[in-house]
Amino acid sequence: MALAMTTKILMSIVATTMLIKLALAVDHNVGWDTSTDLSSWASLETFRVGDNLVFSYTPNHNVLEVSKDDYDSCSTSSPISSNSLAPTTIALSDEGSRYFICGTPGHCDQGMKVEIKTVAAASPAPPPATTPSSPTPPTATTPASPTPPTATTPASPTPPESTTPSPPSPPASTTPGTPVPANPSPPPSSAETVKMTAVSMMGLGLLMMI
Repeated sequence: MALAMTTKILMSIVATTMLIKLALAVDHNVGWDTSTDLSSWASLETFRVGDNLVFSYTPNHNVLEVSKDDYDSCSTSSPISSNSLAPTTIALSDEGSRYFICGTPGHCDQGMKVEIKTVAAASPAPPPATTPSSPTPPTATTPASPTPPTATTPASPTPPESTTPSPPSPPASTTPGTPVPANPSPPPSSAETVKMTAVSMMGLGLLMMI
């Protein structure tokens, strides 16, 4: 029972791995004819382990996988593999260089040949590492310094006004024996003097008429 469970688990792991490889695999369509610059095309492609080459061609062509020497000399005498049924699919299962030519006489010399450089399969990108964010330190608040009390200069006391005692008025000189009226009347004005003179003269005239 335990052996059967272990076998099922292993088979599931293998199947999952194969599905992942299939999902990551890329099919590279090769324009297999004499008009395509196959060398330039291959230099722009990235071939990885698990990818496939798909050769599309007409019945007058075929696909031969050959060694490096036969590739350079366009020799068709000892191919590693030969395919003549289009489309031809070649699986890239290992890293390294592989060489393909067309076996139709004269076609390899016309440029119908290609070198495929296979690199390691791309591993799935790991999930981005999430660094726990450090708590934001509280903002340091500097306590406000107390405002110093405003220095108030005590008002200097106003010095008392110096009051110089006024000298006493000298007493009016009085002649001994003459009583000083309490309120001496002012001297009569010139108009009153004229009026009194006129009255006196009128009185005198009346007395002389009697």
